[in-house]
Amino acid sequence: MLKKQEEEISGILEKVNLPADIRKLNVAELNALAREIRSLIINTVASSGGHLASSLGAVELTLALHFVFNTPDDKIVWDVGHQTYAHKIVTGRKSSFATLRQEGGISGFPKREESIYDVFNTGHSGTSISAAAGFAQAKCLKVEKDKIIAVIGDGSMTTGIAFEALNWSGDSKKDLIIVLNDNEMSISPNVGALSSYLNRVMTGHTVTKLKADIKGFLKNIPGIGEQIVKLSQQIEESLKTFMVPGALFEELGFTYVGPLEGHRLDYLIKNFENVKDLTGPVLVHVITKKGKGYKFAEENPLDYHGIAPFDVETGKPVNAAGVFPTYTEIFGKTIVELARNDSRIVAITAAMCEGTGLDKFQQIFPQRLYDVGIAEQHAVTFAAGLAVEGFIPVVAIYSTFLQRAYDQILHDVCLQKLPVVFALDRAGIVGEDGATHQGVFDYSYLRSLPNIDVMAPKDENELRHMLKTAVTCGFPVSVRYPRGKAVGASLDDKPVPLVVGKGEVLREGSGIAVIAIGSTVYPALAAAKKVSPEGINVSVVNARFVKPLDRELILKIAASCRKIITVEENVLQGGFGSAVLECLSEEGVTGVEVKRLGIPDEFVEHATQLRLRHKYGIDEDGIIRTIKQMTK
Repeated sequence: MLKKQEEEISGILEKVNLPADIRKLNVAELNALAREIRSLIINTVASSGGHLASSLGAVELTLALHFVFNTPDDKIVWDVGHQTYAHKIVTGRKSSFATLRQEGGISGFPKREESIYDVFNTGHSGTSISAAAGFAQAKCLKVEKDKIIAVIGDGSMTTGIAFEALNWSGDSKKDLIIVLNDNEMSISPNVGALSSYLNRVMTGHTVTKLKADIKGFLKNIPGIGEQIVKLSQQIEESLKTFMVPGALFEELGFTYVGPLEGHRLDYLIKNFENVKDLTGPVLVHVITKKGKGYKFAEENPLDYHGIAPFDVETGKPVNAAGVFPTYTEIFGKTIVELARNDSRIVAITAAMCEGTGLDKFQQIFPQRLYDVGIAEQHAVTFAAGLAVEGFIPVVAIYSTFLQRAYDQILHDVCLQKLPVVFALDRAGIVGEDGATHQGVFDYSYLRSLPNIDVMAPKDENELRHMLKTAVTCGFPVSVRYPRGKAVGASLDDKPVPLVVGKGEVLREGSGIAVIAIGSTVYPALAAAKKVSPEGINVSVVNARFVKPLDRELILKIAASCRKIITVEENVLQGGFGSAVLECLSEEGVTGVEVKRLGIPDEFVEHATQLRLRHKYGIDEDGIIRTIKQMTK
């Protein structure tokens, strides 16, 4: 009967703009609100693309948190931000939610510039507990009583920073609530109901006070009090370990609550109300279902984690893939081909097997594929250990995420000159995921390291040859390639090694040259062709290597063309253009005008890849404009 009444309730979302509006609702109305929010999320992401499954799984959790806690005075620190769409909708951004991930619209991740309810910018996994611990410590220093809540997914718990933060927070004894949003563990209704009931009782004021009073009484028994307390704690711990998976967290100093059913608002609200009054660090374990409320996402949450626009009725992508494969697909097929002929090749991923194209490798060579979870630092040093023992590890990670393992690349791979291959997917401009995910720094942060080669292909065929080069050269190598479709180049039958450090002249010209690398090579060729009828004869060079640079070719170009344009999909500071300038300076070349095109000294916000490339002048139009400016 109650379920039928809830289904008849509608129009709640129209009345909800801020968390204060949520606190006026009863449980039946909150459940109706959850359904309306899910519908809005599904329809919006179907249009804009985004992180669907995680956000659908966290709707009730979001409502319960904002219902119980006095946000924004009480602060919710979200991890990554994949699950925050409901949070955005109920914190003043309902009317702008249709602009999600669009240029000038709201971000797909928490962003302080957007709302006072977004207390910490996120985008990479594992940061929430550390940030929340900082907030909690600040509250103590300022003698404030507001609550701090960190919401972290089970996947993010594999990060080293999350464990470091747990270790520190448990020992600090400061008031901090961590909500572990676990969407991978299955749990039956009966177990969930029993667990929720037990925790509602065990976190209530009466039982909490009774436990403290009994402990104090036992301690005061002369001679044997401490031993009895220790024995009672051991018995309690044994029972908890038998009934719930909380022993680890309690050993770290947390009061463990859970697991709770994450889609039962009545359970969540009561438990959070009890937890709100507890002191010290508390961990609340919540079980949710990824993709909750949308059939296709529930059945296949992996495909609906981050998804392009799709048809709501069928779940199928709109603007389905074109005739060309993606760079990711070419990488996946090529690494399988190479591994068939060399048993030393192994592959490593940090919880992105499908995303990096290693799913086929996993199927064919399951014993040679290692998914280490969201643990990029471990992935790199683990690869170094394999390399010492004679294997050729291929570490496939998105460019933006490899940043997290900088010291491991430097200290554990490059310093020892170990043959680890870094396959950097989503390098350059990524698009709608925004500033936290743009892969525009890898040329700069890798080029400065000794003993590593840094290369980028102009097309999918060259990617195959670069991968062959990387697994045969015997030292550290980075191969970076962009997100999305390749250019449609024909593929050679077999990949062959390239000459390390050698570029190629694609078009002979005079007076002015464009030296491009990676995804900017074809736009450079198109630009040169466009200006040719105007009498501007442009040389075009595919550099191939950022390091080692083809110094001989660059000096030859500088001698014949006194005007040079470098083009890269990377920040200008320390990037490919900087390497060209350094080369000319070190060789004492003067009288050559150099214009660098790339990303300026700023973070790249969200928009389409095409729009962003146009904005920064690294597309065909931007190169044409620069050519004409330099040849006036």
